[in-house]
Amino acid sequence: MKQLKCILLQAILLLCITDVFAQAKRPLYLAAHRKKPLPAVTVKPVKGSAEFREFSKILANANVTFTFPKGFREIPAVNNENFSFDYAMEIPGREFEIWFQVKSLKQNWLSLERNHEQQNPDSSYLEVGKAQATNFSGEQDNFVRPIPANVLARYNADAGKSYLLTLMDMPETKSYKYALLIILQRNHTGTIMAVCFTNEKDPEFFRNADRASNCLKFKIH
Repeated sequence: MKQLKCILLQAILLLCITDVFAQAKRPLYLAAHRKKPLPAVTVKPVKGSAEFREFSKILANANVTFTFPKGFREIPAVNNENFSFDYAMEIPGREFEIWFQVKSLKQNWLSLERNHEQQNPDSSYLEVGKAQATNFSGEQDNFVRPIPANVLARYNADAGKSYLLTLMDMPETKSYKYALLIILQRNHTGTIMAVCFTNEKDPEFFRNADRASNCLKFKIH
């Protein structure tokens, strides 16, 4: 359990890498653990893809910005009866994928104004994150942790949770063993979910997480 907590403490910073974390993780990256640099990758011009154009509309509606990270490439997002995601990327040759789901809360708030018996939309991220974690792992008691306020501030978010998952073997997840699920919420605005897939919870996983850390954040009105 102590080891698991240590792993998750680092993992929740997938989208939220801080200077303190950068200092703490340096001992992990000793020369003995270093791998060869990533090969040069020709990345598809995502701004011209139909997937990216549709994702851009979703981002704009939820008041979220996105910066495509260097070394990643676009892959088809899973969108079926089991999982519904808006956009996905991988690092070629590195058994590392990240899926995104972005939701606007605007319509939810309009409905709440008409029907005061509805649940507060700003709390919906709790059930959404829990349900998605269960869909991936098949377990109700996944290891969950709140994201610290100082980290949320980097992404203009008001609340968030992270889940460290051991995955069920499913076609959609391509037999990946583990996933880190992070959900961020901004009041009266929307939610961002990112799910990172790996076969090894090792320093390479956290290096890849670093590289994806600044993809998405909420705009400030």
